[in-house]
Amino acid sequence: MITVDNLCVTFGAVSLLEHVSFVVNARDRIALTGKNGAGKTTLLRILCGMQQPSSGRVSVSSGTIVGYLPQVMKLSDDTTVREEALKAFADIAKIEERVHALEAEIASRTDYTSEEYMSLVERYTAEHERYLISGADSRDAALERTLLGLGFVRRDFERPTREFSGGWRMRIELAKLLLGKPDVLLLDEPTNHLDIESIQWLEQFLVSSAGAVMVVSHDRAFINNVTTRTMEISCRRVTDYRVKYDEYVTLRRERREQQLRAYENQQREISEAREFINRFRYKPSKAVQVQQKIKQLAKITPIEIDAVDTASLHLKFPPCLRSGDYPVIVRDAEKVWGATYDNAGREISPANRVFSEVSLTIKRGEKVAFVGKNGEGKTTMVKCIMASYSSAAPDGTCPDFYKGTIKTGYNVEIGYFAQNQAQLLDEDLTVFQTVDNAARGEIRFKINDILGAFMFGGEASEKKVKVLSGGERSRLAMIKLLLEPVNLLILDEPTNHLDMQSKDVLKEAIRAFDGTAIIVSHDREFLDGLVERVYEFGGGKVREFTGGIYDFLRSRNVSDFRQLEQSKTVDVSSPHTSEKTVSKPCSGNAGYAVRKETQRHITRLERRIKESEAKIEHWQARIDELDKLLCVEANAANIDLVTEYTDIKKNIEEEENAWTALVEELEAETKKLD
Repeated sequence: MITVDNLCVTFGAVSLLEHVSFVVNARDRIALTGKNGAGKTTLLRILCGMQQPSSGRVSVSSGTIVGYLPQVMKLSDDTTVREEALKAFADIAKIEERVHALEAEIASRTDYTSEEYMSLVERYTAEHERYLISGADSRDAALERTLLGLGFVRRDFERPTREFSGGWRMRIELAKLLLGKPDVLLLDEPTNHLDIESIQWLEQFLVSSAGAVMVVSHDRAFINNVTTRTMEISCRRVTDYRVKYDEYVTLRRERREQQLRAYENQQREISEAREFINRFRYKPSKAVQVQQKIKQLAKITPIEIDAVDTASLHLKFPPCLRSGDYPVIVRDAEKVWGATYDNAGREISPANRVFSEVSLTIKRGEKVAFVGKNGEGKTTMVKCIMASYSSAAPDGTCPDFYKGTIKTGYNVEIGYFAQNQAQLLDEDLTVFQTVDNAARGEIRFKINDILGAFMFGGEASEKKVKVLSGGERSRLAMIKLLLEPVNLLILDEPTNHLDMQSKDVLKEAIRAFDGTAIIVSHDREFLDGLVERVYEFGGGKVREFTGGIYDFLRSRNVSDFRQLEQSKTVDVSSPHTSEKTVSKPCSGNAGYAVRKETQRHITRLERRIKESEAKIEHWQARIDELDKLLCVEANAANIDLVTEYTDIKKNIEEEENAWTALVEELEAETKKLD
């Protein structure tokens, strides 16, 4: 569908991409990965035609429609959500106009036997068939289904787009893109402003309904669930791994080790050659050998190692004072927007009730997550906690920011990272100036060390904030949070725009943090193993779940399943319920027949297990051969060998899973005979 041939991109004297070639086929699911600034967004813009490469060619098959979702977009403010989403059907609207025009023209004609009239009828028939084939009759249903899936409710459809935040406006653009049904979808950070339910809906849509997909995302769970192929931009080249992201990480580490060995061997060879040249340069008897060494050096293509692999982000929250046993206590909290009250405190005008009757207690040292759909009150609750802490709401309103009781405990010091923290930075300052302005006391003498730890060392510290990528801005905003010791961290979507490596380091830093942490996030992979309690916001209430994020998701799925399948017998004593079935023992001739059939099944299983073990043994032998071949310097960059290695590893993993299933089935069948 899309063919990229020898593509190169340069900005002035700086080369961003060199000799890039690959093919995007129908139904491909591609994760595009690489460090911040590697050129991922640039490549997507070139593929959709918004930017031209410096050289090379991008060929798109005839009739192929390419859709692109950028990280930042502009929407008109004079339309409703429905009107904006209907722009996805602009082509259908044009066909509809032509059909109506032809209908009117036919109705006005009376020369029913003329050639012009028959030609007009044929044109009308062709256009009407195109109109029906385009799916015009189902566009309203598709529009509602898509908008509802992305988290909108029906009353939002007629609201002007200007009333929505940037995240919701991005959803409108995503809805337009999905409704247009492009053959190739290019998505740049599509999950940044989606809640968990919307992310899961998008995952299901992309897997079941979309054509080819290329996605840039730092949500590891999302790309693992959606993609089956990973393309890495590294050292200005694109390396294609035809595996999921988690498998790519393993293969990338193995390939990195091979590159390092090849690099070390090459550096040793270069060093020896230079030493020989310097030693015998002026000896006539060695002139021929010296010239040969010089020619050998000129022919060597240097092996490059991407800087992202050697640089690392070191993040550690400073030691904090011990807080009270309960840093946050909430009792019967209620928050409404737009309400008015009489002198007795009774509500006398309708209001938008965000949440009510909320009670929760967070203990010292706990790491908890606030989850739920956008607009259900997670950020509002954070602002209420901040209002209690500072006696003023973050937006400058009076302390009467909510009803009920919200208390912060003894000796609590809060560090707050807002959703838009990275956008609040002064774009005219440099990285160094931004940190220097926020630093106080002796910490100012360690600014360069801090910047280096956050990968802003050297010339990077002199960059203006306005030229930083989204991930770099988030890292810079995180530095400001670390400049003062705190014992209660409140992080509202801290992983937006952070790359995989930075997210992993931040996760480990929070896990090692001595104090308490409240994390508002939709990133399941980030929350997994980090939080021990989940508070779900929804329907004006807050529900508490003890356990990790996947425990919470499983409990929700089972709960929903139980509501749908009420007629089935289930054990409701546990949130992790499973269906119970009752079977009666067989007897007589029926029992003998069952035992005989079970024995035959066991024999078949044993034969299949032996076949599986033989396959694994054969593939493992080939892996050992490839390991030896890839350790040879000449084969370090051999794509065919690396691809074969990758394919066999994948086959072994699949076969081992199949072998495990067969063994478990054999054990179960054997128990039936006991």
